[in-house]
Amino acid sequence: MGAILNKQPLVSVVVTTRNEEKHIESCLKSIRLQTYPNIEIIVVDNNSIDKTKDIAIKIVGRTNVFNISEHINLAKIMNYRGAQVNFGVSKAKGSIIFFPDADMTFDCGLIEEAVYMIKSGYDALHVPEIIIGKGFFGKIRNFERSFYNETCIDAVRIVTCYAFQHIGGFDEINIPFAPDDWDLTKSLKKEHFRFSITKSKKYHHEELLNIKTYLTKKADYNWTFETYIKKWGKHDFDIKKQFGIYYRYFGVFIEGMKWRKIICHPILTSGMYSLRLIVGTTYILHKLKSLHMKRNQ
Repeated sequence: MGAILNKQPLVSVVVTTRNEEKHIESCLKSIRLQTYPNIEIIVVDNNSIDKTKDIAIKIVGRTNVFNISEHINLAKIMNYRGAQVNFGVSKAKGSIIFFPDADMTFDCGLIEEAVYMIKSGYDALHVPEIIIGKGFFGKIRNFERSFYNETCIDAVRIVTCYAFQHIGGFDEINIPFAPDDWDLTKSLKKEHFRFSITKSKKYHHEELLNIKTYLTKKADYNWTFETYIKKWGKHDFDIKKQFGIYYRYFGVFIEGMKWRKIICHPILTSGMYSLRLIVGTTYILHKLKSLHMKRNQ
């Protein structure tokens, strides 16, 4: 913990990639443009077949770009993203870890603010997210996402290396990608680490996402929740919120005076609830299908 007390502790930014040639340059350049000077960038790729690695090498250097399959056996890995972050942290020299997605950019003062907050005593930080999308669908996605910041539906993105290593990093064996960031955040909570949220924002670029690809993506995630729920128990406080109808459809949108946004934006609210209804119906149908298959085995 002593390193964090230095005036300018090193921040290790671990970016995981797979076929991200459309986004990786903007992401890495956004990190390079941070006002905080003491940053290292580590890119951990997962067998990209496009130009992702070439672009990353050009920006951060060959020695800081790794291909995960060349370093660990992925045969028993359930969560490749988690394994990539864990490997990146094993190579990191910093006392603070930031693990954004490759399709994100950031306010230029984000890391400087995060360092100040961690030096003030926090161990893990949420970062408010702005969805950058196209058309009305993009506006709905951003409106919905704005309600989730610093709730149990959100997850931390910046953490001290000590806290990350103390909980063993991402559970790459038992928890698949999707709820893995919830799992990491819950593991940090369990150990009573201190949380907060930055004012600086991250920008999630979903310009290539439309309602069809979004629903397909959500459907692909449906199977991933079972092991996560089993690990923490269906009666766990956060689990009941994350998967309960009341909180996901009502509670998260009205708590802490957030209901005022609902009243001020009736059209976006209508679109958001329509989207949530479709996603929720898809999840319920998946659960019913899974139960039917289990009974017939």
